[in-house]
Amino acid sequence: MRKCIRCGAEMEENYIITSGYGIVIRPKKGRTAVKPAVAVCPQCGEASIYVEEPEKLIGNGK
Repeated sequence: MRKCIRCGAEMEENYIITSGYGIVIRPKKGRTAVKPAVAVCPQCGEASIYVEEPEKLIGNGK
């Protein structure tokens, strides 16, 4: 469960960002890439981008 940094409400998770070619997050020097997820606050509309499996990226960009 994610809490909104603006108003403290429980955020709705598992939204996605779409673009023509898709969006990924990866280290500058790494090959592993993950798709970002988005949580949206139903109270104030704040959107938060996060990685569901950060362990796939941590230490991969060395």
